[in-house]
Amino acid sequence: MDAAVLQRRVERLPGGLQSHIYRVVDIARELAVRHGVDQEQAALAALGHDVARAMTDSELLRRAKGMGLPIGLIDRRLPILLHGPVGAEILQEEASLTDLSIYKAVYWHTTASPGLDELGKLVFIADKLDPDKIAYYPYLPQIREIAFQNLDKAILEFLKRRTMDLLDQGEMVHPMMVETRNAMLAASNLIENSTGRAD
Repeated sequence: MDAAVLQRRVERLPGGLQSHIYRVVDIARELAVRHGVDQEQAALAALGHDVARAMTDSELLRRAKGMGLPIGLIDRRLPILLHGPVGAEILQEEASLTDLSIYKAVYWHTTASPGLDELGKLVFIADKLDPDKIAYYPYLPQIREIAFQNLDKAILEFLKRRTMDLLDQGEMVHPMMVETRNAMLAASNLIENSTGRAD
C-alpha cells in the first residue's frame, strides 16, 4: 500500500477525526506489541480505518452502490455503517492496497466479522478503545484491560455489551455483530470441550 497516499488522504479529513485516527494508531501499535502482530501493518490498517468516515449518508450509499458492495436493511437505515467497506475499497483504488488482511481489517472495523485474523480483531478493538469514546462505551476500561490479555474475549465482551445497549435503546443490531459473536462463542466452546476431553 502507498502509505504516502494514505497519509495525504487522512490529512484532508476533519481535525477531530484525524485525532481519533492517530489515537487508534497508537493503541493498535500497543496491542500489536502485546499480541505479536506486525506493528507497521497494524499502524497502516489503523491509519486507514476511517478514511470514509466523514462522508455524508448519501455519498456513502452512492459510493457503496457504485462499488458493488452489499447494502443491507440496516445499512440503508444507518449508512454510516458503510464507511468501513467503502474505505477499504477506496484504499484499494487510491492507495494501491493489495494486503487482504489490511483490507478486511478496514472493511469490518465497525461490526467485526467471523474469521477475522489477528490484525482484523486488533483494529476492531483498537477503534473502540479510543478514550474519547467512553461516553458511548462506559465499560471501555474493562474492555481495554481484557484486550491486552485476549483479543477474542475483549471482542466478545464488547459485542455483548454493545448489543445489550442497542436492544435497550430499541435500536437495530447489525446482523454481522450477532454472527461474529455466535461464531466466536461456538469456537470458544469447541476449544473448551476439546480441552475437557483431552484432560
